Amino acid sequence: MDESKSRFTKIRISIEGSEELRAYDVLEKEVKKTGNSGRIYVPPAWIGKRVKVILLDPLNEVDEG
Repeated sequence: MDESKSRFTKIRISIEGSEELRAYDVLEKEVKKTGNSGRIYVPPAWIGKRVKVILLDPLNEVDEG
């Protein structure tokens, strides 16, 4: 698909500086506990696509342990 003709959303994040990301869709979900890690589910259409996961809430010392 030609990216110049496709629909995307621009978002701006700041992680030790600024980086502009181009995104085709944005989801906000809560991570669910699975064993000793976490999991989020995305739509089946996203299978095989590249994604970036951005932590929106700060980590607490208790959460990390």
